[in-house]
Amino acid sequence: MLIASLDALKINFDAQALWTLNCVLALIMFGIALEISIQDFKALFKNPKPILIGVLSQFLFLPVVTFLLVYLVEPVPSIALGMFMVAACPGGNMSNFITHLAKGNSALSVSLTAIATLLAIIMTPLNLKIWGGMYAPTAAILEEVSISPLNMIKLVALLLGVPLILGMWVKYKFPKFAKQTAKILKISSLLFFLVLIFIALFNNRTIFLDYISYVLGITIFHNFLAFTTGFSLASMFKLSVVDKRAITIETGIQNSGLGLLLIFTFFNGLGGMALLAAFWGVWHLVSGLILASYWKNK
Repeated sequence: MLIASLDALKINFDAQALWTLNCVLALIMFGIALEISIQDFKALFKNPKPILIGVLSQFLFLPVVTFLLVYLVEPVPSIALGMFMVAACPGGNMSNFITHLAKGNSALSVSLTAIATLLAIIMTPLNLKIWGGMYAPTAAILEEVSISPLNMIKLVALLLGVPLILGMWVKYKFPKFAKQTAKILKISSLLFFLVLIFIALFNNRTIFLDYISYVLGITIFHNFLAFTTGFSLASMFKLSVVDKRAITIETGIQNSGLGLLLIFTFFNGLGGMALLAAFWGVWHLVSGLILASYWKNK
């Protein structure tokens, strides 16, 4: 009975905090873009196979695996929709650093981050609509909320597309400034984002304590499947070890911050969705660093 009530809960996140989250996410994306150049996109033409597999892993296979997991586990609808939301998002902002730590293909990771970010403007709203609409309990929530796909596309473009293009322009015009600023901005904005998450969880600590065992278990297993999906697909196509590591991490480290913002903007902080995305935002950093440390020592 307690778990079922997740669908009726709303996570408290006021307008000022939401505006701050918008700014932080844009800064995170800008910091990532300061390390991306047009040269990175040339990898598409030189060796398109790893790029294509990485994109398919993120935007096709992870949503499919998520749908199968939801269908088998049958979590409460708001949790299921949160899982679809996370799976629909592009790679997270720490994927490049974690790939580098894991001795993976950093150039591939950067290229995938840039391409996935641009594709997310269309693919994130589209995947949420498709897979959320195919599962009856989540389809009912989507119908009740009546989200405008165009409005979601506009918001994603504003948060991801504009900072990406602006950051790449700054790197092109002022390469020394971009190099000096990128790491500081990425780390500081990420820490600020984590602080916002912890504040939101603390302000809703009663809800957090009531549902932690249920939501955290699903989040950990879902994240494990995301890593497994990336690794399995890369192995199936016989990619190199460094490419496997990059694609695995790009698939398992999702931009849950974007997911949270969309949840608070369009779903009014729906309980299960917000908790799952918030837990994922913390856990995927832990699991990613554990995996990277293992690969680095190996």
